Amino acid sequence: MSRITLPRLSVAVAAAAAAVVLAAVPAAAHTEVEADKAQALAENVTLSFHAEAESDSSGIKEVRVVLPEGIAPADVTYKKGPAGWKFTADKDGYSVGGKELKTGVSAEYSVVVRQLPDAEEVAFKTLQTYGDGHVDRWIELDENGENPAPTLQLKAAAPGAKPIAPSASVDESPAAADPTPTPTAGETTPAASPQAADTAQDDDGGLSAGAWTGIGAGILVAAAAVVFAVRRRGGAEE
Repeated sequence: MSRITLPRLSVAVAAAAAAVVLAAVPAAAHTEVEADKAQALAENVTLSFHAEAESDSSGIKEVRVVLPEGIAPADVTYKKGPAGWKFTADKDGYSVGGKELKTGVSAEYSVVVRQLPDAEEVAFKTLQTYGDGHVDRWIELDENGENPAPTLQLKAAAPGAKPIAPSASVDESPAAADPTPTPTAGETTPAASPQAADTAQDDDGGLSAGAWTGIGAGILVAAAAVVFAVRRRGGAEE
């Protein structure tokens, strides 16, 4: 019977542990934003959004955005997006949606903002809803988080630039007051508001990135214990 040497066993255990850790961490998809004039207090700025599709079974049908402080819903106008999609402003942001896109097709659209705020960066918390009711929540303000909100870095305002008066606020309607999708038979209602989503579990298994990290760390510790035990046994046999 062949004997497995200690170096080979150590390498095998370490490789297996690394493979488990990598498999445990889910692949990340993002919603991103770009601007033709990424500068504080810039006026009539076109913002282009790319909402990446990450469902293997359903297409995106709506993208809802909560606007950052300094941008009023009434100061945002729709420019272009998927065919047949419509723009609707509400009390704290807007929604763009319509016919469900094909599975795997990302949602790309653009809006025009009357003026960007006087800030170093602006984040656009985003809810991405699929035809089957699944919701991706890109709402975290930490860019290194598991579900980071699309964030735009701004240059300093141009000399002499001044804030302009915001437009009249959008009247709150019953639909705007409750952005939660109406569930169909057999479905549960997802937590659709970004505020509620801050405390919600992830849709994919309910485990956060921190939990996966803890699992990976536990596997590595176990692997190290195995290597240590093998070494002690080898020393005793000698």
